[in-house]
Amino acid sequence: MMNRFLIYVAAAIAVFAAAPAQADRMALWRLVHDQCAPHSASGAGPKPCEAVDIAQGEARGFAVLKDRNGVAQMLAIPTARVTGIEDPALLAPGAANYFVDAWAARDRLDQRLGHPLPREAVGVTVNSMFSRSQDQLHLHIDCLDKAVAAEIAAEAPGLDAQWRPMGEALKGRRYWARRLDESDLAKASPFLWLADGLAGARLELGLWSLALVGAEFDGKPGFVLLADHAELTAGGHAEDLQDHSCAVAAKP
Repeated sequence: MMNRFLIYVAAAIAVFAAAPAQADRMALWRLVHDQCAPHSASGAGPKPCEAVDIAQGEARGFAVLKDRNGVAQMLAIPTARVTGIEDPALLAPGAANYFVDAWAARDRLDQRLGHPLPREAVGVTVNSMFSRSQDQLHLHIDCLDKAVAAEIAAEAPGLDAQWRPMGEALKGRRYWARRLDESDLAKASPFLWLADGLAGARLELGLWSLALVGAEFDGKPGFVLLADHAELTAGGHAEDLQDHSCAVAAKP
């Protein structure tokens, strides 16, 4: 399994080396660390971010930034240096649960769109280390693709606390899915649910991509957690499940 991981690493290095020289993979980190966090700490406001929360210190803080892409898409970004889904700090005891912060920030989608979205229409995604453009952890908060939302809603009643392959593909990928019977993600981070729930995932977490989708089970709020494993030619890009034009939010 480790050999396979090293093959992916070598392939990723080749891809990164071929990327345009002007691509700045640390742009988000510099934006949050050099501008948003210090501005907020000085009382000058969070700009250019939408919000910064460093009440528990920068080591556990996060910023919310409007992404350049999409009508409402937001990014939740740690104020600590966290490279991405593969960073061991995400699995450390007592680690900050950035999915909690990202899910709480979905109200900023409502503000942009002018009306509230049902929880089933919103997803928070993290791409694998081989299908992202930045080397600072960032969680995409946005509307789900309409067809994706419909398929998840159709399969959600049959999900349980075990990871299982979905019955139908989502955007051409057969995702693993499981049900979370909690409203606020207080029990554990989705990174831990993935690392401890799927065989071998902890050893090659960088190859995985995660999506958290709002749901209701028996009238109570919960979540559907989705995971996809990257391959050399595809996968590992859960952001594909979102629709940055937010068509699902259009009023009839």
